[in-house]
Amino acid sequence: MPSAVQRYKRLLSAALARYFPHTTAYLRAEREAAVQLKKPAPRAKKAASKGQSAGAKPSANPRRAASKPRTQGIYGPAMLTVEAEQAQAMREQVARAVTAGLLSAPSDEQWAMILSNHPLTRIFAGAGSGKSTTLVLRVAFMFCHLGIKPEQLTVISFTNASCAELREQLLKVLCFFNYPFDAVQGRQCVRTFHAAMGSVAKSLLDNPRWFEQLDDPQAASRELDNPLSAGRLRPAQQRLLKQAYQQCYAEQPAFRQKVHSLLQLPPPSDTGKRLPKAPLDTYKLAGEFSAAPLYEAFYAQAGFAESIGVELSTMQPQRLDTAIPVREFLEALRLFWPYFERALQAQGLMTFNGAFAELTARLNADGKSVSPQLLAPFSHLLIDEFQDISPQIVQWLQAVQRTLVGQGATVSLMAIGDDWQSIYGWRGSSPELFIDFDRHFPGKGKVKRSAVLTLANNYRSIEPIIRDAEALLGDVQHKQAKASQAINATQPGDHGVRLIQRFDSKARLPELLKQIREQCAYAAARNSRERNAVLLLSRRNEPLQAITAQLDKKLPVKAYTIHRAKGLQAEVAIILDDCQPPEPHPLRNALYAYSGFFSNSYDQAMQDESLRLAYVAITRGVSRVFWYCQKTQGATRILAGRGR
Repeated sequence: MPSAVQRYKRLLSAALARYFPHTTAYLRAEREAAVQLKKPAPRAKKAASKGQSAGAKPSANPRRAASKPRTQGIYGPAMLTVEAEQAQAMREQVARAVTAGLLSAPSDEQWAMILSNHPLTRIFAGAGSGKSTTLVLRVAFMFCHLGIKPEQLTVISFTNASCAELREQLLKVLCFFNYPFDAVQGRQCVRTFHAAMGSVAKSLLDNPRWFEQLDDPQAASRELDNPLSAGRLRPAQQRLLKQAYQQCYAEQPAFRQKVHSLLQLPPPSDTGKRLPKAPLDTYKLAGEFSAAPLYEAFYAQAGFAESIGVELSTMQPQRLDTAIPVREFLEALRLFWPYFERALQAQGLMTFNGAFAELTARLNADGKSVSPQLLAPFSHLLIDEFQDISPQIVQWLQAVQRTLVGQGATVSLMAIGDDWQSIYGWRGSSPELFIDFDRHFPGKGKVKRSAVLTLANNYRSIEPIIRDAEALLGDVQHKQAKASQAINATQPGDHGVRLIQRFDSKARLPELLKQIREQCAYAAARNSRERNAVLLLSRRNEPLQAITAQLDKKLPVKAYTIHRAKGLQAEVAIILDDCQPPEPHPLRNALYAYSGFFSNSYDQAMQDESLRLAYVAITRGVSRVFWYCQKTQGATRILAGRGR
């Protein structure tokens, strides 16, 4: 039986957790990080997880040890030098900018990020927390007061569009601060991961052409962007893949056998003198939405495997604990991939994934031979939307900053993100990389663990919207404990999520159009300062296109897929989604286990992500949210249970 002192400690701990959730979460994160650092390397065989064979051999996870980070720290041992006079000077500059109407006054939690002296910091920045402005002020502080030069610092954001917004804000602030900084420096300082990688590839990989840009007439006029925005493969890309597929089929009897088996065709006949012609039947891989030619299916799954750190050249499909059809697909993929790589080389092409992997390998093998000036811009990294990076990019970041340390440079890393808004798991991203940050980015000396900060104030949505959104995350397995606080008061007429069930968007389209017009009038009547009165959101483009085709183009309404809407907001969010549950994906489950980066299965990650996607959709709304669905399941079932 616990003593009186123990009972008192438990009561006090519970009270602190209830009334000071952010402080409690910070201390919990610190304790967990300390425990992880003290743990010896595990030796015991890991128990089989759900969905895996209990008799799986240790060799089914041959990459588990290889995926662990090196033990020596990258960051530290000393803190960054931030004098009281420097901090005070920054506060005075910001105060003048606030008086001039350029900025809103930062909160205490935002000041903690702006003035941090820790070389390894992660910031859990909730929806609507003002992280972009805070990030810009952090950069201004480093330039204007810490003596860090623009050529020593890079801000990384997710897309070219988000980079353009950050550059615009940064130029305005630095101009007001009378710091010499122009648009050219802005383009070099604020980049996507792919543009940052491309700047190094020009020197170390002989300035390759990019497979992802084939047949793109606008490629030459813009910086490398995140390929997530790309649609279907363009004709030139399809031709190159088809060429590699045909050549592999013609030259590899084993590949022919596997292709026919996968497509459920009769065994191939090898008696003729002419080169056999590869079948172009489509193939539906379990877990994918639609069928595609085999060469496209190979390309898509290879891209996923590479993004989670799997090296296709050394992968051993026979050692994966998975069903025979999945293993056969991976064996065929391994035979096909060298032909695709040779086809790329023949045209002076590389894939983005291939370049990230090649640069990582070169830096790890012989980083001292790389010019310090080439990597200098990555000495101080500030990375936005960190929850959406992949293991492959983690490995590249490790290699870049470890190489800089080996060359005698001082490095720092500030990672800003929100695991609750991680929605790109289907391309290899995972919030686990952000939550387990210290495992992947080790420090030393006084910087053994990263500093953990939280931006919990929500300057966008009212309290009922925030609480409805957060209620969806209760069943998410991997998440950081936190809670947002609404800054804007709830006014008469405002509300959280209103759920409209059994809604047929085709039969009841006039009803929805009337609702959209009414919400535009509502936003106008309350003199909304929002750029958009209504955001129309769905996971798919098709329903959005059908609705917008019937709308008056003069209405202040924008329609986006939920993925594209991240970072946007409107007075009213209207969501149309049935929350279809993700299909089991045996192949990606096997690759997830093989990579060694994840503690759960791909299927579980996708279930969690479907709830996070709903959270992102709801938190686009400022004062009202409507959700239309035909059937309640997943997120809408949770909302229905709350009486919405």
